[in-house]
Amino acid sequence: MRTTVENVMTTDVAAVNQNASFHTVAELLISKAVSGVPVLDDDNRVVGVVSEADLLAKQEFKERYYGDGYRPPLRARLRHTVGSEGSGFYKALGETAGELMTAPAHTTTPDASVVLAARQMDKYGVKRLPVVDADGRLVGIVSRHDLIKVFLREDADIAAQVRETLHSDTLGVEVTVTDAVVTLSGTLVEHSQAVKAVRLTENIDGVVAVHDNLSWKNDDIVNYPVWGGA
Repeated sequence: MRTTVENVMTTDVAAVNQNASFHTVAELLISKAVSGVPVLDDDNRVVGVVSEADLLAKQEFKERYYGDGYRPPLRARLRHTVGSEGSGFYKALGETAGELMTAPAHTTTPDASVVLAARQMDKYGVKRLPVVDADGRLVGIVSRHDLIKVFLREDADIAAQVRETLHSDTLGVEVTVTDAVVTLSGTLVEHSQAVKAVRLTENIDGVVAVHDNLSWKNDDIVNYPVWGGA
């Protein structure tokens, strides 16, 4: 079974209403030691995300969060001088979370795979995703740190799932796992069985790599390169 976002997400989420004041947002970020929080409408639907980067447009937050001598990186300074909607120029005028936030928010759902969530984070360059139900209401949040948990499975747990997935007891595949690296050994009847066994193992959550030591008796894959066949 594939690990889903629901298996690793955090349900105790720090969030703010879209009408929350600048100071309320700043206090929450500081007290919770987080760099961003979802912004909700009155029906608990996610309408955006407000982060410390959004608040940095205001000098007051810079001084309180980083100290009087703080100067943001050059890239941030250049970005905040651009006079387009949603830029630091306009956000510096914002007084509520709804005016300060970045919208729309990139979200995921509880039943989404952790692989899909990771791809979304990479695509949009974000460190976390609000998790919403079918109505867009907040039910949790998943971070990059949460996704890493998938790769902390015990070797014995991974080995058991590989054996169950491959039906190794009947197929004759020997499975060993060390530090989440799976080694498959044994002789199968068909080449295609060996290819399928490796692919299925690679798709199991927590598997870092697969070492293919399988051989086969019959090459049933036409025009397919033979790797280590008997």
